[in-house]
Amino acid sequence: MSLSHRRRRQEGGDDIWPGFVDALSTLLLVLVFLLSIFALAQFFMGAALSGRDEALAQLRDQVAELGQLLDLERSTNRDLRNDLNQLSASLQSIRSERDDLDDQLSAAQSTLENTRSKLEAAQNEAKTRGADLAELQNRYDERTTALRQEKELSAQARRQVADLEASLIALKQQLARLEAALDASEKRDEQQKATIVDLGRRLNVALASKVEELAGYRSEFFGRLRAVLGQRQDIRIEGDRFIFQSELLFASGSAALGFEGRTQMRQVAQTLLAIGRDIPGDIDWILRVDGHTDKVPIQTAQFANNWELSAARAISVVQFLISEGVPPHRLAAAGFGEYQPIASGDNAEDLRRNRRIEMRFTQR
Repeated sequence: MSLSHRRRRQEGGDDIWPGFVDALSTLLLVLVFLLSIFALAQFFMGAALSGRDEALAQLRDQVAELGQLLDLERSTNRDLRNDLNQLSASLQSIRSERDDLDDQLSAAQSTLENTRSKLEAAQNEAKTRGADLAELQNRYDERTTALRQEKELSAQARRQVADLEASLIALKQQLARLEAALDASEKRDEQQKATIVDLGRRLNVALASKVEELAGYRSEFFGRLRAVLGQRQDIRIEGDRFIFQSELLFASGSAALGFEGRTQMRQVAQTLLAIGRDIPGDIDWILRVDGHTDKVPIQTAQFANNWELSAARAISVVQFLISEGVPPHRLAAAGFGEYQPIASGDNAEDLRRNRRIEMRFTQR
């Protein structure tokens, strides 16, 4: 409601004209709005129609271009058909040529196989002839070498014959001189033979005397040793050997003298020193210590076999005797392992008897 209308209502009038004016103003505004909408629609429709014309123009250009391309493609297809026909004709010709070449190749392969067979046969024959030629060459070289050697030997033989003839003459002369000297020597030999026989008899008497003297000292040594050591089952005398059982001297598998072993060997050393002072200096005596084991195999970190154990035990006894004052040049050590048993059985007693230390009082 407008201001004039309100004013008139305030003044109390019933005039309807202002209402009509307001309605007319409103209708005018609506018409202006609708015209604006229509103008905008016309603008957009014109723009759309203009774009459609341009699109139609572009489509006409594309259709024309596609028509040209289609004509070009048709022309190309005609050219391709012509080329295809030519290629088909060429292919038929090539196939025919290929068949001819296959036939020629088969013939060539057959010829090649025949040629290879002939070549192999020729190579084998060449090898055979080469071997025969090499053998003939070797024979020729051998014959040539032999002939050259024969010639050299012949010349050398002639020289040797001449030398031998000269030597023979000289030998004949020497033989004559030797015969004369031999006659004189035979006379001297008869005298020397008598002297040699007398010297041999004297030497035998002296050797027998020394052997008997050493045997006496051996008997005295064994007798004193038996008296010192006493009558024991593990110590015995057999012939010229004084035998100690290994259990008396060593622990099982060991080469170190135990307390009992050192005690026994100390008495042996004292007895040997006492006897040694009485033995004349011209008797070259020696005490040999032999180590023996049984046949039960041994393999420890210290000993690889029984032979090493037996030698180590003999050396241990010799070293102890040296420490007790026995001269080293009067001692010898030997190890025999299980190879010289005195009992052949496998029982415990026979094995025990074979484990031993033997002492021999002898000459060098």
